[in-house]
Amino acid sequence: MSHDFEGPLFSRRAILQRSALGLGALGLGGLLSDEKAFAGEATPGGLLAAKPPHFPGKAKRVIHFFLNGGPSQVDTFDPKPALAKYAGQPIPINLTTERKTGAAFPSPFKFKRYGESGIEVSELFARTAEHIDDIAVIRSMVAQVPNHEPSLMLMNCGDSVLPRPSVGAWVLYGLGVENQNLPGFVAMCPGGFPIKDAENWNSGFLPGVYQGTFVDPKNREIDKLIENVRSPHASRESQRRQLDLLRTLDEEHRRERRDPRLEARIQSFETAFRMQVEAADAFDVDREPQRIREMYGDTVHGRQTLIARRLLERGVRYVQLWHGAGQPWDDHAAIEKNHRAHAADIDGPIAALLTDLKQRGLFEDTLVIWGGEFGRTPTVELDGSGKAALGRDHNHYGFTVWMAGGGVKGGTIHGATDEFGFKAVEDVVDVHDLHATILHLLGFDHERLTYRYAGRDFRLTDVAGRVIRPILA
Repeated sequence: MSHDFEGPLFSRRAILQRSALGLGALGLGGLLSDEKAFAGEATPGGLLAAKPPHFPGKAKRVIHFFLNGGPSQVDTFDPKPALAKYAGQPIPINLTTERKTGAAFPSPFKFKRYGESGIEVSELFARTAEHIDDIAVIRSMVAQVPNHEPSLMLMNCGDSVLPRPSVGAWVLYGLGVENQNLPGFVAMCPGGFPIKDAENWNSGFLPGVYQGTFVDPKNREIDKLIENVRSPHASRESQRRQLDLLRTLDEEHRRERRDPRLEARIQSFETAFRMQVEAADAFDVDREPQRIREMYGDTVHGRQTLIARRLLERGVRYVQLWHGAGQPWDDHAAIEKNHRAHAADIDGPIAALLTDLKQRGLFEDTLVIWGGEFGRTPTVELDGSGKAALGRDHNHYGFTVWMAGGGVKGGTIHGATDEFGFKAVEDVVDVHDLHATILHLLGFDHERLTYRYAGRDFRLTDVAGRVIRPILA
């Protein structure tokens, strides 16, 4: 069966314009009216062009140490002597936990006061504690549920149920990038993905150019660190000609259809091309002086932290350092052995980074964040037979996160949990508050940093969030 047409075939957009008195086009226009993807078309650098924040921010970049699995607050930065008093006995606080727990479980780690502030820190982070006068310890964090998946989404994307853009994506959307030759948002996780995989650094409904770039720092060679960073078949000149042709075709296609995914595709090709030269330099820690490499340590976490510093000083906006694949800090059993090993991995590199940032004049405008998706119970977890497993269950009722640099008031303790470290009871801070504070330090009013999607102005902090002003310098 054939048809004869007198004119050209209509695109879907043309059909919406011509049918039903154009009501379809009106609806489409409403959906696209605030589509920020179009605003970047005429801007040098496109969607990733550097942009000013709402007001001068103290921080220009962020590095987030993510202890996936949930570090224990009562074994790190929130000492609780009452646990020793009640050792082996039930505590007078009964909160529902994911798994069955028993009596009070005193911390097996010693705490000591550090710095002029005299803040107590566990021996697990003795080297980090040498910088305690530059750190604000938030001891009253709360999440919503004691499960990894929703808590990871809440901490990283601001919503525990629905898929939303990650914090790093919001930061890129607000600030753009300083260096077009590198990704603006990098997530490093040794050995593979954490729980929830790339959803932790996704761009959600924001244009795809704002999503994080994953790197496995377990590898040392640049070609394995960043797969396919170099073409084995074409020279740079040949690749440049191919990309120019592809961009011309994509631009012509985009003028007809205005699909924001095309902008993301174009930017990803361009970034990959430019990374061939600069990434090889940024990710090569052997170019650092030996004393710097020794300060960080020749370990996976030492190298990835040093790479992170090299990325930050080259204009990368947001670097997230995960501890490892899966949920390594999820110590339901043998917490003394396991937490000691995990902390030994990162205590030295964190301390080295703080020292290095100060030496390079980067500390004052770099925001450093430490923490997990929730904390752990002060009571001991019981195994299937009812015996103590010498570990701790998940605890979203009260846990610790700390921040340093980038406008943070050091030597500060904010909030408190009860005498056992189970529940936040003073100056409670939820995840929306934390996100509002991060954005504030970067120069944003979290209520004004919005993106129109599906007819609504969305923001990282949803309809909540307040800036934690007592920790601001």
